[in-house]
This record gives sequence, structure tokens and C-alpha cells, in this order.
Amino acid sequence: MFQDISGRIEHNPPRLSYGAAAADIDGDGRPELLITGFGVRNLVLDWQEDGRLRDVAPPAIADPSRRAIGIAAGDADGDGEEEVYILNTDTFMGMKRFGDRFLDQEDPDDAGSWSDLFELPINIENPNLSAGRSVAAVDIDGTGTYRFFVANYGGPLRLHEVDAYRRVRDRAGELGIRMVTGGRSLCVIPDLDERPSVFCGTENDANALFVPVVDGSFRNRAEELALADSMEHARGVAVVDADGDGLLDLILANWEGPARLFVRRRPGDIDSPFTDRAPARFQDPQRNRTVVAADFDNDGAVELFFNNMGEPNRLFRIHNGSVEELDAGAAAEPDGFGTGAVVADADGDGVLELLLTHGEQGEQPLSLFAARHASENGYLRVLPLTDFGAPARGAVVHLYAGDTHQVRSIDGGSGYLCQMEPIAHFGLGRRREVDAVEVVWPGGRRRRIEHPGINRELEVTP
Repeated sequence: MFQDISGRIEHNPPRLSYGAAAADIDGDGRPELLITGFGVRNLVLDWQEDGRLRDVAPPAIADPSRRAIGIAAGDADGDGEEEVYILNTDTFMGMKRFGDRFLDQEDPDDAGSWSDLFELPINIENPNLSAGRSVAAVDIDGTGTYRFFVANYGGPLRLHEVDAYRRVRDRAGELGIRMVTGGRSLCVIPDLDERPSVFCGTENDANALFVPVVDGSFRNRAEELALADSMEHARGVAVVDADGDGLLDLILANWEGPARLFVRRRPGDIDSPFTDRAPARFQDPQRNRTVVAADFDNDGAVELFFNNMGEPNRLFRIHNGSVEELDAGAAAEPDGFGTGAVVADADGDGVLELLLTHGEQGEQPLSLFAARHASENGYLRVLPLTDFGAPARGAVVHLYAGDTHQVRSIDGGSGYLCQMEPIAHFGLGRRREVDAVEVVWPGGRRRRIEHPGINRELEVTP
């Protein structure tokens, strides 16, 4: 399916990279690609008028002195601009030497105005010094302000928030999520309840699913909802409507273990356990890192891309409960040391680009791919915004066109190390009309737009 367009990356030497995210940090209306560097500079790849991706990372983000691994963006202070959380890890587990970065841009028109909140005197004694893997932005109360959920390995999970005085607090303890586990991956599941739930994939332990309860805290319900999978080692995770019932299900890739296709047993019932409906070929053990769910070819069906370490990447199409394996083409990368994967429409042409990062076992360049013939099909991109004007990560977008109903989630992160663009991208195939789109924000507010048009990006406010 994929063709290699890596030549569009202006400077692309071999390097050690792990996580990646897609976020519009310069306010130009298009997402930039943020790539972590392990002992080398972090990158911000911005699409230029000459058709190339160029690194424009300001010094505070580039930060070559640390070992970055996980990354996510979200509007933590309600100013309408997304902050960037960079998780640094210089050891496998337990305590580490270098803390994370919580980067805030004081002036959106000044690339040099980024600063690290953890380095302010008021926060100097509150760093995250546990080795971690993934970070996700979560709007836990539906207000449009985000907390950064951090999956630590051998240290307590954390939930960082910032107040009006730029003070950073870890609220994990008071909200019932301060557990010590082998945290690997995170995924925001927005439609189990009005407030979002958070899935935490683990290694050498049972997975956790933190579901909100009445008093505002969270309860781990992974065991009772059949998501614990305690004999496996979780890595990539993503949400997708696997069976066409309009609800989001869970794709989970385990390291050298079977992939799972966790589908809700009774739609609409929050107490109904999930059931694994993965077909045999889908379950083949892989050395997986990240799973990306997206309609790369704009045909109206979602593809699942499994990014692997030292063995071929794999691609599946999933539609109304059926799963079909596809030829990944150039993106198979059988000799690639895949660590992360992120998807975004970086050039604004309505076709998604897939960026792969490599590292851990050796230095390799970044890879960039796009699906062949995707531009022949129609599309609609929907960007829900918060009351403050920032991307509403964790929102759910429904699209209705004739007899089809598609569902997308605005990604809060992280899958494994990564965070996708904050836009619901719908392929339409040969359809030339959309009847309606409906956005559901964290907290339950809804808005329906009739006949929104196609081949465009639609911003939707509450």
C-alpha cells in the first residue's frame, strides 16, 4: 500500500529515536511532527513551501542533553495553546537521573519563549524521577484543561496538572491511580463513560483500566472488564470501531505475544466485559512497538499498522468485524528497528503521512510513507476545539454518510511512546456527500453539523 517519501525529510541522518507526536505548536493550522531523541536533539519537523520537512525545533524542545522517549501535547493551562510533555528515561526501570520536561510557550509568536515548568523554583522539588515510557493528555473533568498521565516503569503512575500560578502537582494519589507497575503504554478511551477512561498497558503485570467514578476519582476495572491480560507484555494500543456498532473497541499488541482485538460484548453497557475477537493470523506474535489506526488510503475503512522491532511491519484492514491482512509495501521495513509511529496530514493535502522512528538496537534514519492512490478518494477532517480554542483531545467524532457510520477518537496518546494528530480523519472513498458529523466532548456535550461538505478540514466548537 505504502510508498516511501522519506526523501522529503530535509536532513535525515541515522539517530536513536523513540516516541513521536503530531501537534500544531506554531499556530499555522497544520500539525508539526515532534520526534524524541535519545542522547541527541529532539526534532520538530515542519512542512515547508518547497515540499520538504525541515527541523525548526526551538532550543527548549531540542534539548540534546537528555534521553527523551515519550511525548504528548495538550492544553494544560487553558490558554488555547498546547503544552508539550517530554518523558526522559536514562535507565530501564526505577529511579532515573534526569527529570521530564513540561514545556509551556509564553508567546505563541515567539519560538524562543518555551520554558520548562519543572525548572521553576515553585516546582523544583516535584520532578518525575521514575523511569517511564508513555505519556497521554487527559481531560478528566470535561473542562478543556488537560492533565498529563505518565506511565512509569517500576515507579508510581503520575497525573500532572498545572494551576494558575504555574505550580505543577501530581494528583495520582488523591484520584486513585498512584499504583506501581511495569507501565508501558497508555490510551484514552473516551466513550466508556461521559468522562474519559485511561488504559495502561503493562509488562510483567496485569494491565489497568482506570474508569471514573462518581466522586471524581478513578477505579481500576481491567480485571472485571477482561482487559488485564496479565500473562502478556503490552506495547502498542489504539481504539477503533472494530465491529461497526458505533462504539470504540481496543486493539492491543503484546511484545512477542498475541495481538488482541478487544470488542465490547454488550454495546452501550459500561459493565459489560470485553471479548477478544482477534482472528488467528492477527494473533501471530510480533516484536511490536506501536499500533496506528487510520484510514491511510481514504477508502472509508480503517487500516491497522503494526510497527515492529527487527522484523517486518504488518498492515491490516478492519471493517464491520472482518480483518484482512494487506501488503504494507515499502513500509514493511523488514530490517527496521521500529520504536515509534505517528500519523498526520503534515502537508494539508488530505492524505495522511506515516512517520516511523527507529532506535534502541541501532541508529537508523526516520522513515516517511504515504498510501498510493489515496488522493483519488474523498475525505473529511474534523478538528474539535475546547472552549479555550485548543484541540479537544479525547473527543469522539461520528460521521454519517448514507448507510455508513464511522467513528474516530481525537488522540490523547500515547499508544506506546507516541501521540497522533488531534484531528478525526475520515476517508470517504467515492462518496461525494456527508449527511452529518456529530462531536461528543469529554464531559458529554454534543454538537451536530448537517451537510458539512467534503475534501476539507472542519473546525467544530462546543
